Amino acid sequence: MTDTLTRRLIKELMEFRKDPAPDLKDLTPEKEDDILVWKAILEGERDTPYEGGQWKLRINIPRNYPMAPPNIKFMTKICHPNIHFKSGEICLDVLKNAWSPAWTLQSACIAIRLLLSNPEPSSPLNCDADAETRWATNLL
Repeated sequence: MTDTLTRRLIKELMEFRKDPAPDLKDLTPEKEDDILVWKAILEGERDTPYEGGQWKLRINIPRNYPMAPPNIKFMTKICHPNIHFKSGEICLDVLKNAWSPAWTLQSACIAIRLLLSNPEPSSPLNCDADAETRWATNLL
């Protein structure tokens, strides 16, 4: 692991501790001796179906981060059109081809939280949840 990567991750950890996003309750390495595997705890946004819930994310950081995006998955089961129910995989462009080194782990978690309240129907991973979302939207 490079000193640059270590410095970047320590900087991100310090920034989170200093100014955490409102619904991001934890963003830390899972183990003291492995800075490449982090955990995050998201709280559901108010006035959404996820209000009052908490979801654990596992963040695997590649050695070429921030040039490459982290691999982030839900460890807590969640019903959402853009999240695979079994694997926890997230379909979100900023975690794939729209990633930029300007993004941080915290900003990626914020994007995931925003995805919870604003599903992207054009790229579902959970077709049942997508159908339910479309059905509920048509009722309005």
